[in-house]
Amino acid sequence: MASIPEIPQTVRHEIVAGPATARRHAQLLASLGFASALDVTRAPAPLPLGDSLRVVAWNAQRGREPARAAELLRASGADVCLLSELDLGMARSGQTHAARALAGRLGYASAFGVEFLELGLGDADEQTRHAGQENSRGFHGGAILARADWVAPELLRLEPGGRWFDGRLGERRVGSRIAVLGKLPFGGRELALASVHLESHSDPDERAAQLAAVFDRLDEWAPGLPALVGGDVNTHSLSRAELENREALRAALARDPRRLSDPVPHEPLFALADARGYEWRAANLRPAATYKRGGRGALQLDWFFARGLAPSEPAVLPSDELSDHDAIALSVRLA
Repeated sequence: MASIPEIPQTVRHEIVAGPATARRHAQLLASLGFASALDVTRAPAPLPLGDSLRVVAWNAQRGREPARAAELLRASGADVCLLSELDLGMARSGQTHAARALAGRLGYASAFGVEFLELGLGDADEQTRHAGQENSRGFHGGAILARADWVAPELLRLEPGGRWFDGRLGERRVGSRIAVLGKLPFGGRELALASVHLESHSDPDERAAQLAAVFDRLDEWAPGLPALVGGDVNTHSLSRAELENREALRAALARDPRRLSDPVPHEPLFALADARGYEWRAANLRPAATYKRGGRGALQLDWFFARGLAPSEPAVLPSDELSDHDAIALSVRLA
């Protein structure tokens, strides 16, 4: 398992100055060394996991304030945290390694993987606020944190990527959405975990295909093991183009006024989960808004999917201004 490499600023500048083609993106993703790499830390004093776990999944939106974010996670009682949108060496988040900072404050093991090498400072607001600054490393990704140490963490890319490379979506990036996978000892067995972040600029069929890739890998990598998948699934019930087109959105809401807050009838990934043996009804509050910003009303974007487990006590944990997503939580036992 390779560690995450340094990509010098000179190389990043050369990428920006070079051709912004799909072929060039594929070459870069294959050659830069982060496509399957993980940054893994061990817990300083690992604790055995009992026969019940509390798990939190959270899109932490950069992980800008590790001290406050760690307090939110500590107060949740989480044994395991499935996290997305964590920065490593970005100006917008103080150049911190958010996954390591959180794990250090909690005393947990961590496994962090890179979604994107950010070639700029972030979104339009971040570009304005941090104009003239440089990213020290420029990475953005997802992680799993846990009280116990890993058996076999790995990174799974959910798509070839490239749609963010030319800047048409507002940022220039090398990479694609990922799942971070790990196994932990649990209840005399092993538990397979997947922290997921599905593509926001996608449609319902593509989101189902990305979740299917996670289920496929779990079947190969953890056959017969109980498994828990959780994270930002971006179930806004439409394609991104429809969501951002006022007329298209108005027409969709006229047909079903509740589709943003209750996307289940419009997202085939839920039927996929049923077919693949993953429980989601008892694992999540429904309906329950987990994303409340951006002028589109309340959306339920964050979900758990459990296999071979008995889920209970699902909850939504307010994150206040720490993130544009609230965290979700549940307890699990072996079924």
